Amino acid sequence: MTLAQLLTVAVFVLMFAAIIWGRVHRYIPALVGGGLAIVVLLAVEQQPDLVVKVLNVGQLVQGRFWLPGHEPFSSHGINWQTIIFIAGMMVMVEGLARVGFFRWICLLVARLSGYRIVPVLLTFMLLSAVLSMFIDSITVMLFLASVTIELARLLEFDPVPVIIAEIFAANTGGAATMAGDPPNIIIGTSLGYSFTDFLVNTGLIAWAGMAVALVFFYFASRRALGARHGASHDTSRYPTARSAITNVPAFLAHAGVFLLAIVLLATHAQTGISVALVGVIAAGLTAAVAVRHLRETIVRLDWRTLLFFVGLFVVVGGLEETGVLARLAELIGRISGGSLPIIVTMVLWLSAFASAIVDNIPFAATMVPVILDLSQTLHVDLPPMAWSLALGTDIGGNGTPIGASANVVGTAIAEREGYKVGWGRYLKLGLPPMLLVVGLCNLLLLVRY
Repeated sequence: MTLAQLLTVAVFVLMFAAIIWGRVHRYIPALVGGGLAIVVLLAVEQQPDLVVKVLNVGQLVQGRFWLPGHEPFSSHGINWQTIIFIAGMMVMVEGLARVGFFRWICLLVARLSGYRIVPVLLTFMLLSAVLSMFIDSITVMLFLASVTIELARLLEFDPVPVIIAEIFAANTGGAATMAGDPPNIIIGTSLGYSFTDFLVNTGLIAWAGMAVALVFFYFASRRALGARHGASHDTSRYPTARSAITNVPAFLAHAGVFLLAIVLLATHAQTGISVALVGVIAAGLTAAVAVRHLRETIVRLDWRTLLFFVGLFVVVGGLEETGVLARLAELIGRISGGSLPIIVTMVLWLSAFASAIVDNIPFAATMVPVILDLSQTLHVDLPPMAWSLALGTDIGGNGTPIGASANVVGTAIAEREGYKVGWGRYLKLGLPPMLLVVGLCNLLLLVRY
């Protein structure tokens, strides 16, 4: 390996180690790593044009960035499509949260299930999976975990098994669409796949996995939830869904923006607009219907996560431009012998186990150029590898409490409210279904492709 390759690998490893260490927010090691990667490209490679290519700011003024038509818009380095889309959806989600949209859905579903504990478990899993198809799973868990704990205190059950089940459903449901989990957004925007492409390919497989997960958590959790799960309750003493809505016109306006965003996402391949433009439209309409809250919304945005993406893409861009990822693709190609079934299996399980140990977002960003290089050098179909990467990173992240951001958020809310979620308890409920569902995904991928 060249000196530049060794240094960029060292930067990448140190960044990952700092993220796993967890003593500082992950955006700090990502930004430091991005800065060091730029230094390597400037001081060792001595090619300023590579830095320009990695930063990739020029694409923001290109018309095809916003309206690519029916041909995918490819880019290297910082994936601004991903960052702008996520930022726009964050603005929309802030508006939905402020008018009580998520709490309304949760309480409505709880009431429809008769406030019985096991039906609440299953319906909240389904709700978590469906919402995570369109909204970032972190946001889904923020509100779902809070409402679950509120119901647990009313119905007197342990919320931890339900929250772990909701986390699993959020990550699995998020695998079904391009908008569901950040790894899918990265994969879709980098490789030019649409919302419909994901829905037709990963969607069917992910929901087959959800069926397995529902059965597993039903049998694994019904005893832990107590003997009262079949008891009837006087539902009049519980909060109604209507109580979550404090301003009906604002609620309807924000719900309308959400529905429009879903329609634009589902049809962006047909309309020819980019997901970045979808994010801008969602944010712009949210700001328009809630001008008075615009400053508050901007302040509450998760700027640290957006900065994390910027630093991460720069580090991965450094690995790509120095040829490290091409060498990794060559290694996988040699081991697999160029066989697509072997490559699909390798990518799926490597993604699953890696994402159970480290955050699945940087892993997905790292692997996208690798599978693209594999496709070009070995002349194997790219889509099956892309679907394997999406399913592996999303569902594999369920394996441990730190495998995905939704896991960290859900367990943190539970512990903040006094419900301890240790590694042992999480692994007992999260790891077995992860292995089952990834195994099912492997089988279905091989049968289908």
